[in-house]
Amino acid sequence: MAERTGFKMADTELTLLGDELKVGDKAPEFKAVKQDLSEFKLSDAGDKIKLIFAVPSLDTEVCELETIRFNKEADKLGDDVIIIGVSADLPFAQSRFCAAKDIEHLELVSDHKDFDFGDKFGTHIKELRLENRSVFILDKDNTVQHVEYIEQNTEMPDFDAALAKAKELLNK
Repeated sequence: MAERTGFKMADTELTLLGDELKVGDKAPEFKAVKQDLSEFKLSDAGDKIKLIFAVPSLDTEVCELETIRFNKEADKLGDDVIIIGVSADLPFAQSRFCAAKDIEHLELVSDHKDFDFGDKFGTHIKELRLENRSVFILDKDNTVQHVEYIEQNTEMPDFDAALAKAKELLNK
């Protein structure tokens, strides 16, 4: 499995496992766990445009704020876009978080069991067994149209760039 360096969480150096996805790549099928403990697969999202974001843990302020922001944006994008959030948090913790923060407009799934998403999308933090903060936009055919791997996990992604790409794909 490929390893990439140059990533941090505060002052801690991190290694990411898995291949780095690039624009033009076909996104790999992955499986994760829904909050009701059922399986989620990328193919479950059908032929919608997919905005997928990964966060280290919903129990941190930056991850919380990012998830709340994407939840608010989901309504504005409409039914042809699905926003999928991925973390290594247990499904039970994700469920509590969603209830407490009124997260209703995105699919929040857990990668804790197999790290299938993290390994296939190159977001698996080797040292911490968490996800690296990242954003992916896939078109209806699951071709990667936008990728952002955040080098410093305490920083937010470029919301404007990700949302602009999703809106551009909607207008095609």
